[in-house]
Amino acid sequence: MKRIITILVMCAVLTACSADNTESPVMQTSEQVTVTTAETISVTETTTEQQTTETEEATAEETTEAETTAGTPVAYYGEIIADGNKLVGKNTGEPVRVTGMSFFWSNWSQKYYTADYVDYLVDDYNCEVVRCSYGIQDNGVPYDDTCEPLIEDVINQAIERGVYVIIDWHSHGAHNNPDEAVAYFEQLAEKYGSYDNVIFEIYNEPTQVSWETVKAYAEIVIPAIRKHSDNLVIVGSPTWSQDVVSAAGNPVEGENIAYTLHFYAGTHKQWLRDNGDKALAAGIPLFVTEWGSVNADGNGNIDKASTEEWFAWMDKNNISSCNWSVNDKDETSSIFKKDSILSETGKYIKELISERTKDSPWRNN
Repeated sequence: MKRIITILVMCAVLTACSADNTESPVMQTSEQVTVTTAETISVTETTTEQQTTETEEATAEETTEAETTAGTPVAYYGEIIADGNKLVGKNTGEPVRVTGMSFFWSNWSQKYYTADYVDYLVDDYNCEVVRCSYGIQDNGVPYDDTCEPLIEDVINQAIERGVYVIIDWHSHGAHNNPDEAVAYFEQLAEKYGSYDNVIFEIYNEPTQVSWETVKAYAEIVIPAIRKHSDNLVIVGSPTWSQDVVSAAGNPVEGENIAYTLHFYAGTHKQWLRDNGDKALAAGIPLFVTEWGSVNADGNGNIDKASTEEWFAWMDKNNISSCNWSVNDKDETSSIFKKDSILSETGKYIKELISERTKDSPWRNN
C-alpha cells in the first residue's frame, strides 16, 4: 500500500515539473477557444448593433414614406380599375372621382414640367390627379424627346405626393405610327407600371378618322403595356375624343380599359353629355382627361354656367377629370399669365377644383 502511494506521489511531482517546462496542449487549446469565443461574442454584439441600426434606419425610411403618402388619394383608393361602366378604387370597391389638372403640350411648356409645379397643384389647387401631355406630331413622332426626363420628373413627384398621374401620348395622329407609342409605353410601363398612381392614355385626340382605325391602333399599343402592367389604360375616340358612342358600340378587347371624353364648356353642350350617357348605358367607363371652361379653340370667355352643368353631370356619374391647362400661353384656357401669375381662368379653376376635392373621402373629413 505504501509503495503504491509513493509511486503516485512521484508521478504527481514529475507531472508538475513537466508542466513548468512545457505549455500544456490542452491549456493552449482552451485559451484559443476562450479567445475565439470572446471574439465571436464581440462580432455578434457588433453585428447585432449594426443590424439594429440598419433596422431603425429602414423603419425610419418606411415611416417617412408612409407619412408622405398617407392620407392621399392613392393611399385611400389604391389602383383605379374599370368595373363595368364605372371606375372604382381597388382598395375601396367604390366609384372613384378624382379631379385635377393637365399640363400643356410638353414641347411648348417645358418650364412647368417640374416637381415644384406638381407640389403647387397638389397643395394650392388640391389636385388629386395630374396629366403629362407628351407632345406628338401627327406622324406619330415626338416633337421633342428631350422632354422625356421632365415628364418622368412629374411622374416621380406625383408618386411621391400620392396623387394619380396620367401619361398621355398627346397626338392627333398617333395611329400613323404605332411603333413609336409601343416603344415609349413599354418602357414607361416597365418602369412605373407597378405603381397604383400611374394611368396610361395612349391616344389623346384622334381627329376625323374611323373608330376602327383607332381601335386597331389600341390593339397594338395595349399589349406592349400589358407585358409589364395591368394598370388602367385610357383610349381616345374620333372627332377629338367626342365620339364615345362608336367606341361603346365596339369596345377594345381586354381588361381595365376606359375611354376619354373631352369637352370645352363654351362649345360643347347637352348633346355631348347625351353622347356620354349613351356610352355609359352601353357599358363603358369614361374619364374626362381634358376639359376647358372656354371655347374649343382655347379662347373665348369663361362659360361658368356650362362648366357647372358639366360638373353636375360628372359628379352624378362619378367621372374623373383634368382641366386644360397648366401653361401661360396667351389664350384664356391657360391658368397662368406670364411669370406664372394666375389668370382669371386660373383663379376660377382653382376655386372649382378646391371646392370639389375639399371633402373627398380620402381626407377623412
